Amino acid sequence: MQTLKVERHDGVVTVVMSRPEKKNAGSPTMWRELAETFTEIERTPGDRVMVLTGAGGDFCSGADLDGISDDALDYMKRASHAAEALSALTIPAIAKVDGVAVGAGWNLALGCDLVVASERARFSQIFIRRALSLDFGGSWLLPRLVGLQKAKELAFFGEILSAAEASKLGLVTRIVTVEELDATVESMARRLVYAPTQALSLTKQLLDAAADGGSIEAALQRENHVQANNIVGVDAAEARAAFLEKREAVFYRPDSQPVATAHA
Repeated sequence: MQTLKVERHDGVVTVVMSRPEKKNAGSPTMWRELAETFTEIERTPGDRVMVLTGAGGDFCSGADLDGISDDALDYMKRASHAAEALSALTIPAIAKVDGVAVGAGWNLALGCDLVVASERARFSQIFIRRALSLDFGGSWLLPRLVGLQKAKELAFFGEILSAAEASKLGLVTRIVTVEELDATVESMARRLVYAPTQALSLTKQLLDAAADGGSIEAALQRENHVQANNIVGVDAAEARAAFLEKREAVFYRPDSQPVATAHA
């Protein structure tokens, strides 16, 4: 890896974008490595939660467009492959955001399931200020998350939002101090690691499918099939046994570590 650092510890895989001299702007190499890494994570059974963050006090300043004008379409395809691979993840993904998350960088964070930001984090759909249009899935993500009118406002003006302003729009899950950021994300990731994996993954897929629209009848049909799979699964059997035995259910046993329990 030239642009990423990937660390694994007891079910949590942390992906760090590491181009701090560019505020972790996405180069062709970084987009390719992100796509490959997300795909690898999806295929790795031991990876139960992903944390995505940036090095050097920033999340991602968007696309690094230096020197790509002669091959712009190829560059954009690489970025799109990364966005598609992130969207295909069936495990929970947490964006840990400090500093700037603008342009493709903000859409990279929005492609995760949860966004935890420091108080000093700043967000923008900055494209229009660079004479560009939305990319990295922004045209699909924003209307789903904030509605069409607010999405147009964010895209048309490219204003810089504070973490508090982004949170009011529902685009930040939790705001903490810089000092609390690492511990907060670690705690959230741990809780998800020890949750029942199948039910968590299928819940994510149900919500994503429902967010695309459709009828309640279609949603109920999806729920019926998903819940039927859960009911006959090993995690549900463990949950029932734990209830009858009046103990905490155990859904995850990390190798050579004390058994931890899942909490509601």
